[in-house]
Amino acid sequence: MRLPLRWAGLALPWLALFASACHAAAEGEWPMPARDHASTRYSPLADINTGNVAQLRPVLNFQTGVTRGHEGAPIVIGSTMYLQTPYPNYLYALDLSKPGAPVKWKFEPRPDAGAQGVACCDVVNRGVAYADGKVFMNTLDTQTIAVDAETGREIWRTKLGDIAKGETVTMAPLVVKDKVLVGNSGSEMGVRGWLTALDTKTGKVAWRAFATGPDKDVLIGPNFKPFYEGDRGTDLGVKTWPSEAWKIGGGTAWGWISYDPGLDLIYYGTANPGPWNAEQRPGDNKWTAGIFARRPDTGEAIWFYQYAPHD
Repeated sequence: MRLPLRWAGLALPWLALFASACHAAAEGEWPMPARDHASTRYSPLADINTGNVAQLRPVLNFQTGVTRGHEGAPIVIGSTMYLQTPYPNYLYALDLSKPGAPVKWKFEPRPDAGAQGVACCDVVNRGVAYADGKVFMNTLDTQTIAVDAETGREIWRTKLGDIAKGETVTMAPLVVKDKVLVGNSGSEMGVRGWLTALDTKTGKVAWRAFATGPDKDVLIGPNFKPFYEGDRGTDLGVKTWPSEAWKIGGGTAWGWISYDPGLDLIYYGTANPGPWNAEQRPGDNKWTAGIFARRPDTGEAIWFYQYAPHD
């Protein structure tokens, strides 16, 4: 069941059939914000249909106590719902097997308050992911944390960025095989975008792929085969920028990631280039404002398509 969060004051409306709300939630799981690696956001459950949809009504509310923008869909594993708030990034586990879905535990990561000052577009968070008994979460001050799904105990914590440079993290992580994938926010603040993979067991960084700069930083190698001629060449992440502008060129990865297990490729978008004033950065400004396909094990770039050159 997909539960969009928008405002804490409006709480979290959990819609279900009048007869059996908690039972319906326990029958299907939603282990990541978009439910599956294909990011379909589709539940195969047949409990709600055209014949009974008119009977839906709220059966419980939960208020997070945080009055900033809520952009993360809760996840459901078994009879437990997990949800994360915007800054200060509280993580809640709710017991759906009991009336009123009481709180099983609450985890407080205590991120650096200074992160609020460099968040471009509210102090939002886009959700958590589950794998191997762990809930993976990101904090506004660029930390990724693994929490025991049953107890709420912290397992590991890794610092990925620097708020002093304008970096934040607002995206939901995605777990692919034994990697947790996380991207940064802050193109508007003059940061350099990246996508990072961490080991699910230890939190150790496995690889980092930048959106701008030389090929070795973007993880472009001999297997990089973009379709269009304009995307072929050496170090285009430098040559399509004036001077050293690529070092603050944006192209962050704050949105959604998908994975195709058949092709063994992850797909994600790179954000707008920086600064906002395009006259200060003539050129195509690669590899911003487009989509990368990469190998999840190594981060190796396979192809790229730029939707908006010189955005």
